[in-house]
Amino acid sequence: MSQVNYYTEEGLKKLKDELHDMKTVQRPAISAQIAEARDKGDLSENAEYDAAKEAQGLLEMKISKLESVIANARLIDETNIDNSKVYILSKVKIKNVANGMQMEYTLVAENEADLKEKKISIDSPIGKGLLGKVKGEIADVQTPAGIMKFEILEISR
Repeated sequence: MSQVNYYTEEGLKKLKDELHDMKTVQRPAISAQIAEARDKGDLSENAEYDAAKEAQGLLEMKISKLESVIANARLIDETNIDNSKVYILSKVKIKNVANGMQMEYTLVAENEADLKEKKISIDSPIGKGLLGKVKGEIADVQTPAGIMKFEILEISR
């Protein structure tokens, strides 16, 4: 059985848009490449044909995998999130106890993590360390460099 993954509405929409692009843009483009290569004659020594068929196989595999992910996706109900503790979709303002540096992250599912957008995975070391903590609590986060301490300054949605 496939693994259930949790997504925000935005994250699930991105996946569906990507699948739509693969089916309606990329698939016809590869079919056209195959048809063009086939028109060039002898298929036994046609590198273009072989490359297009391989690209088609890889695309179909990606489409199949993405369809499976979407079929097993579950939306997170953002209306019932409790802001008293850190949970998935919590926006958390933290302070590094050692150097006083403040950061703000939103905790998301692994597949929606994007550091540029300040979204970290609940499965990351920091995400795991923050889960379940309350405002004012110090979270001990196990990192490759050792244990880091972060104070929870604020929790919001």
